[in-house]
Amino acid sequence: MTDADASRGGVGVVVVAAGSGSRLRAEVPKAFVPIGGRPLLAYAISTVAALEGVRSLVVVVPPGYDDTSAWPAGSGAALPTFAVVVEGGAERSDSVRAGLARVDPSCDVVLVHDAARAFTPVSVFERVVDAVRRGAAGAVPGLPVIDTIKSVDADGVITGTPERDSLRAVQTPQGFDAAVLRAAYDSGATATDDAALVEATGHHVIVVPGDASAFKVTTPEELRRAERLVADLERAPAS
Repeated sequence: MTDADASRGGVGVVVVAAGSGSRLRAEVPKAFVPIGGRPLLAYAISTVAALEGVRSLVVVVPPGYDDTSAWPAGSGAALPTFAVVVEGGAERSDSVRAGLARVDPSCDVVLVHDAARAFTPVSVFERVVDAVRRGAAGAVPGLPVIDTIKSVDADGVITGTPERDSLRAVQTPQGFDAAVLRAAYDSGATATDDAALVEATGHHVIVVPGDASAFKVTTPEELRRAERLVADLERAPAS
């Protein structure tokens, strides 16, 4: 951590890893599914640990997984000594709320990251933090939408075609001014993600460039994509 980071309070990160992995048809929760000999969670934690300025890391896990000694081999290898592990809730918002409660209160920027986006480059984290440091209430990474998108009604009838130039496929980490995010979770508002929750409380959230590597591992096909990515990285010559 640089002197500038220390004076600003540092960065807190909540890694949400409480998903069941039912769509992966896995025998263990999604964050603990092995890829290239390491659990998915280990890749996500390694990236967070490489981010400059991180003062607090909270990993939110499924019930019964808060004891790291019981984790599958290799899961906690990258876990920094200052990390805290807590159990999540029934919904993602419950898990984020549980993690946010354990973030060091001295942190002035908080990132919320899905462990399922385990291969998000550290440069994406840096862009999000920088945007918040420059005054944004919140910032999320996103990619331009390539496909044509249609809105439909309950009967499947097309009701509109949004302009693709105005659309972004949003990823994580989503980053916020810590006070803004805490207030949003205390407000009682509901939303599908952290950015929408912050927007619901009257704040603007900006989009910064995301990365194709930040895809979410949810289905067997995405798991195979992750396995191919890891295999390619292992074959790549050392720089």
